[in-house]
Amino acid sequence: MSGTKQAAPAGSAPRPQQGGGDGPGRRLITYLEPGGLGGGLPTAGTTVLAVAVALVLSSLLVAATGGSPSDAVRALFEGSLGGSTAWSSTLLYTAPLLLVAVGACISTRAGVFNLGQEGQLLIGALAGAWVALRLAVPGPALLLIALVAAMVAGGAWAGLSSLMHRWRGVNIVVSTLLMTFLAQQLVAFAVTTPWLLQETRLGNATVSPQSNKLPEGALLGSLGQYPNLQINGGLLIALLAAVVIAVLIARSRWGFRLTMLGLNPRAARHAGVRVAAMAGAALALSGAFAGLAGAILLTSPVGTNRLQAGISTNIGWDGLLVALVARNRPLLAIPVALLFGVLRSGGGFLAATGVPAFLVDVVKSLLVLAFVIPPVAVAAVRRRKEARRASAQAAPARVPEEAAL
Repeated sequence: MSGTKQAAPAGSAPRPQQGGGDGPGRRLITYLEPGGLGGGLPTAGTTVLAVAVALVLSSLLVAATGGSPSDAVRALFEGSLGGSTAWSSTLLYTAPLLLVAVGACISTRAGVFNLGQEGQLLIGALAGAWVALRLAVPGPALLLIALVAAMVAGGAWAGLSSLMHRWRGVNIVVSTLLMTFLAQQLVAFAVTTPWLLQETRLGNATVSPQSNKLPEGALLGSLGQYPNLQINGGLLIALLAAVVIAVLIARSRWGFRLTMLGLNPRAARHAGVRVAAMAGAALALSGAFAGLAGAILLTSPVGTNRLQAGISTNIGWDGLLVALVARNRPLLAIPVALLFGVLRSGGGFLAATGVPAFLVDVVKSLLVLAFVIPPVAVAAVRRRKEARRASAQAAPARVPEEAAL
């Protein structure tokens, strides 16, 4: 792509000049970048204070609903880290959360704010289920093909938003978000349509809105043999993906260009970066990781190994929050994904303490705000100080002019 500006064809929308990013989204991305406008000691101190406030508010909410904060914390711990079975559940949730977060880190680094991971995850699960149930491939090859199909489908689904932005200037944030609802309808249609993926009717038995169970060859196994502890293969895939992407971003030419594109598309264009192609590829890669997360959900013991309309259980949204809290750093996303896995796994045990389960979502939201707001607030305060300093320096210069008159 040359840097020369070309006239748009008659009757077509003006071609976007940036890498697929949008104004407010790009500003938010800049604030959340490591070392960006909101970096430094003030941000760290403000973040610690915000997390403390979030924890205090969470305790007050638990107490306001008639529960005991100490009992709620104990239930969360027992349900997520209190034994080998609880650890297994936490690690099973951590794997798809981390994969979605890694994909979000890639697109956000490129300045493209992908809000459609939930839909891309569903499309990945749909493609993985179709391949696993339709292809007669024996052994682990079926699992590998299903995972690859899920990645391709998730990437293609995200790529549609990139094409709409490229051809007609459709806002990527809006299109990726709206396509999530389309993906939900597609999955619901697939699992309620007999000729597509609805489970096989046996005689006069009632069939449920779900697919048949995947064959054994398409299921992810556990690593090693540990009593009551499952370390699923999906976790290894997610950890490997996080490390590889972190190294590529930090050490490779592709990572340098990706970061430059996210920080300043115009400079990246002048440096020879094919802005539209790289931004579109970053969005598609983000969707591919979300699609892979859908296949992990489908093939691991965290679910029923059947495609269902509610298979995602908001993993896509939570994975995006993991990336936000981790400030778009894949390695930092590993412990953050584990924390969100703890909240998911232990959240079901809160009901025994009299605390509503939805309060876990409220706690997650407070923690996310505690990590996201400080860099934005610090950057705003810094800009205001710089504006006042510039105004104070400009004021004396006007005095001689007025005196001369």
